Amino acid sequence: MRTISDMPKVALAVTDGMLHFELAVAYEVFGGDWTDAPDPWYEVVVCGPRAARTGGGFRLDPDCGLDQLARADTVIVPAWADVDEDPPADLVDAVRAAHEAGARVASLCTGAFVLAAAGLLDGRRATTHWAHAETLAARYPRVEVDPAVLYVDNGSVLTSAGKAAALDLCLHLVRRDHGSAVANALARRLVVPPHRAGGQAQFVTTPIPDQPDHPLGRLFPWVLERLDQPLTVEALARQANMSSRNLARHFRAMTGTTPLQWLLTQRIRRAQELLETTDDSVEAIAEATGMGTATTLRRHFNRTVGVSPDTYRRTFRSRQALISDRPVGKSLSF
Repeated sequence: MRTISDMPKVALAVTDGMLHFELAVAYEVFGGDWTDAPDPWYEVVVCGPRAARTGGGFRLDPDCGLDQLARADTVIVPAWADVDEDPPADLVDAVRAAHEAGARVASLCTGAFVLAAAGLLDGRRATTHWAHAETLAARYPRVEVDPAVLYVDNGSVLTSAGKAAALDLCLHLVRRDHGSAVANALARRLVVPPHRAGGQAQFVTTPIPDQPDHPLGRLFPWVLERLDQPLTVEALARQANMSSRNLARHFRAMTGTTPLQWLLTQRIRRAQELLETTDDSVEAIAEATGMGTATTLRRHFNRTVGVSPDTYRRTFRSRQALISDRPVGKSLSF
């Protein structure tokens, strides 16, 4: 299996009938000319039959054939337009061969139908656009389809929901490869939220408010400025001038999660940034993020990120040294 450090090549698998939005999202994230991006960044190739026509009549001349997917480290399968038809056999075979060769394979939106046809989702949890989740589950009963989440990371196989969630998954891949600071800087360049967890709901009844006169609109920045404090649901409710039950209801509607889970996610993301950009001890970072003790931070960090804080720091601090000659602690600006 290839390692992250050997992962420069991203192949976009295209054929007739691909939707151009998700294709463009992946190309922009992995193929954009970002100032101060880590070196090496990604080498992006577009693989498919010559002159493939994607959604809207957009014509694309791929760099290489589908057989070249097996030479990539990461294969991105954009959205497949006609979910009522089986995806092309040559595309399915090429994606399966790439995974067997050791590539990480990710689908965007209905690209999950291609991964399912290749057998890569058998026995795995996966997602797709909520409007097509029932179709995916009915056609491929061995796939555990979760229609409620933004994306699912199974390690070497990843799937995302539709449209904006495709961007979330692409940024998640950047975060896995280059760390939180790089992914956050890229998100700022793209003018999108720096991180939406994969388990967040695909559809929420109300977007996170940006109105300064909205109770939760004022609450979010207030919380982010006080992550070092032992905040409780009751404290958040008092700040928002509402009951704890009402706060929970608004949080679920606006973020798709609970106040405590959202708060824990913000603490973990802050800890990641501090591990990447400072020399602070794990104990100091635990205090700065409101975790209290290093033991508590390590427990939540391991469960959420999948590795210990020390391992995370060793991995991404070594990579940060390649980004630029800036001293540790300076912010990145894509």
